[in-house]
Amino acid sequence: MNIHQSQTSFKSKKHSELTGATKKRSTEKMNIEMSTTIGTTKTSEQITAALRPYPSKLFVETTTRCNLNCFMCVKQSDDTCIDEGDLSEETFARILPALPHAKALILNGVGEPLLHPKLEGFIRLAKKHISSEGWIGFQSNGLLLDESRAFSLLESGLDRICLSIDTISPDMFKRMRAGGELSNIDCALNHLGAAKSSLNKTDFRIGVEFVAMRSNLKELPDAIAWAASRGASFALVTHVLPYDQNHTAEAAYSLCSDQSLKFFLEGKKQAESAGVDITRYPHVIWKFYKNRGPEELKIIEHVEKMKADAEKNGGFLDLKKLYSLDLDWLEQVSVIFEEASFIAAKHDLDLQLPEITLRDDRKCEFVEEGSAFVNWKGDVHPCYFLWHTYQCFASGWKQEVQPKTFGNLSDTGIMEIWNSANFAAFRKSVIKYDYPYCSNCGLAPCDYVQTDNFEQDCHINAEPCGSCIWCMGIFRCLN
Repeated sequence: MNIHQSQTSFKSKKHSELTGATKKRSTEKMNIEMSTTIGTTKTSEQITAALRPYPSKLFVETTTRCNLNCFMCVKQSDDTCIDEGDLSEETFARILPALPHAKALILNGVGEPLLHPKLEGFIRLAKKHISSEGWIGFQSNGLLLDESRAFSLLESGLDRICLSIDTISPDMFKRMRAGGELSNIDCALNHLGAAKSSLNKTDFRIGVEFVAMRSNLKELPDAIAWAASRGASFALVTHVLPYDQNHTAEAAYSLCSDQSLKFFLEGKKQAESAGVDITRYPHVIWKFYKNRGPEELKIIEHVEKMKADAEKNGGFLDLKKLYSLDLDWLEQVSVIFEEASFIAAKHDLDLQLPEITLRDDRKCEFVEEGSAFVNWKGDVHPCYFLWHTYQCFASGWKQEVQPKTFGNLSDTGIMEIWNSANFAAFRKSVIKYDYPYCSNCGLAPCDYVQTDNFEQDCHINAEPCGSCIWCMGIFRCLN
């Protein structure tokens, strides 16, 4: 179970105290030997994909249009400014120079890929340029996947597809994905299976994605069995990313890191063995110190020791979040995940589960694996988190996210953008992981994060990654 310019000078000083230990930990543990230039002579095995002179994965947004109104989608949230449009053939052609070295081309973003009239043409063209080991795929709601479309996709060279299910209850499906029917997914899986068999595409992979929420999580094991019985060979499970305040109640993951939870539970256990109930701490701490009795002083003493132990190990505890945790719920999530894993193994289905708590040992798969993200307008970005303009409540507070753009394909070639000084420096800085844990900071959101134009974090870094929890194992995608 994995549940193991500031506003005031005071705030700046406190931020420095809280994040100093984190910065020290990041610097000590991340002793990465990196080339000083992108064009190094080392073998590819010695160079992390982020530092190679070419992107290893390309995420290309074919459209931002969609034919469903899913309540958890970023497009349905307030204040989201995402223009609707389709990727042009000219823009798609400009990514081709990057494909000979690419291991994957994922043809989706905010919208539904099957709405693009040239989708099969894109796949066919990409297949001529991508490396022999590379694969092409996308995620879809499956609404337009009839028999002829399934055949045309496989004939064009598609290697894998991932359909969104989230539930196998017809009524709940209608509520969650307005405009769709569970029967659409059933038919789509059947059509894909028939096309795979008829065309003898034995390597073609069919998968499903399940967005885990409090309201649907109990359905996960049955959904895995349902999908496997209909030909799915893999399943991605991701927690819901709350784009709206109302979505926060649906979040099934812990807002605390695994390490902070570990220190908290160990401290609680030590206190209990000494006959001290530290669960009373939130009430005791607000009492006037002269009115605190001997038992209450012991409670404060144990909590202070717990905090000190965490700081000695390079961390700190957000007690407000820790004391608001629903440990019984986290136990339920763990049990459901274990049951889903058992069923997946029984059906020989590859199941990818997210973490239950925020992973303290961060890993940005997008940057580490050499990813470049291209939106339908041709803008090039580094990751999902910094792909669009939107708001989210992933860490429990409202965050305004602005895209990080390194160039546009109408002006500059994809390889030139990838090897530009700014993009190369960004990737090198990201994999040092020398930025704060905003999600675990009692002062977040601070004015470093809550700004229209991000300039630096409290570690004086220019990468807006401290407030991102994609790298902490909570969210997953076709990758």
